[in-house]
Amino acid sequence: MTSTGRVRPRGPDRRALRSTAIAAVSTLVIFGGLGYLIVTSPGWPEVQATFFDGELFWASLPKLVAAFWINVIMFVTAEILVLIFGLVLALMRSLPGPVFFPLRLIATIYADVFRAVPGLLIVALLGFGIPALGLVDPKTSPLVYGVAALTLVYSAYVSEVYRAGIDSIHPSQGMAARSLGLSHLHTLRHVIVPQAVRRVIPPLLNDFIGLQKDTVLVSYIGVVEIFRQAQIIQSANFNFTPYMGVALVFIVVTIPLARFTDWLIAHDRGMRDAGGNRGRGMFQ
Repeated sequence: MTSTGRVRPRGPDRRALRSTAIAAVSTLVIFGGLGYLIVTSPGWPEVQATFFDGELFWASLPKLVAAFWINVIMFVTAEILVLIFGLVLALMRSLPGPVFFPLRLIATIYADVFRAVPGLLIVALLGFGIPALGLVDPKTSPLVYGVAALTLVYSAYVSEVYRAGIDSIHPSQGMAARSLGLSHLHTLRHVIVPQAVRRVIPPLLNDFIGLQKDTVLVSYIGVVEIFRQAQIIQSANFNFTPYMGVALVFIVVTIPLARFTDWLIAHDRGMRDAGGNRGRGMFQ
């Protein structure tokens, strides 16, 4: 304590304050320099007028937010379907024995094909190809084809996430369950799958962040969601500012989910580093 009665920061506290100050100054310098470089460039006035028209931005934002609910509907519907279908595919690949080889082969081929083909191509094939076959009602909304395409693509990715979670469960747990008289299917249902699902929650959330953004691909087949609405406004005003509104909406929605995913991953890692004996929660 000093003569004036103030408590001097201790060594670690002073180092933390110094590190924070250095980080703040370096961040200000770097981003300030980039900002200055951009606004002083010769073409900045034209870019500002074309991409950052404040009046058009605020005028178009309510329409973009309203259209974003279509993206939300597609995302939620596809997410539910992906969780179910992806788990079915993962279980098909985990079935043992030669009799189940055809199912394992089908699941493997499915995962390989739909992870290899671009999502936009799947959207186009379903959105334009299925109605051309004449086997469905021509009045069927393209929204249905869009959700189906997203489900097919992301089920392939999610099935691999599930499979990794299933493979991460120690074989002794399955053997213990079988020794108690449980069948292979009952062992999967009551022992393996519940633990695997808890372990793969963080990577599943990462996949769903991608799914949320890829809902804009459905605009290619005529669904008026947020990106298509931005295209309409852009065409009417010959200005690209509405796309900045689309970016803002996705940033506001996606970043909190990304930070929550990071927290879950750190929480899971901390519990595993502690040996799993203390603070057992959602992942143990």
